[in-house]
Amino acid sequence: MSDIGLTHIALPVADMDRSVEFYATYAQMQVVHKRMDEMSGIPVVWLSDGTRPFVIVLIQKENVQPILSPLAHLGVGCQSREELEQLCDQAEQEGILLEGPQDSGYPVGYWAFLRDPDGHTLELSYGQEVGLAVKQAIQPK
Repeated sequence: MSDIGLTHIALPVADMDRSVEFYATYAQMQVVHKRMDEMSGIPVVWLSDGTRPFVIVLIQKENVQPILSPLAHLGVGCQSREELEQLCDQAEQEGILLEGPQDSGYPVGYWAFLRDPDGHTLELSYGQEVGLAVKQAIQPK
């Protein structure tokens, strides 16, 4: 994998363990790097789903002002509508389902918004075909 192009987004979080658990559960991400920043002494974690060279960088802070709230959000594609619905059921039970699931047709697909532990928004989707759109757009003519 190459570190060229978009490689990460950094989010402040109040409770690192809670945030790592949220993204592991709802975005199938795992810790690929963990450290205490030498200059600030602040915990930093990188999360990846392993499908591309892209990570969410979580930086622990005392006070967090959510920066990703609808419509600003991170988007994660699910394997099926059933997987999305199962995650939405779990999110609803945890009180973090913001909107959905709903089917907005092509190209938006089936989607829902969840609230992470710090108020950032995560979109779960199925059928958006982002990979296909990118592939078609960059194919040599």
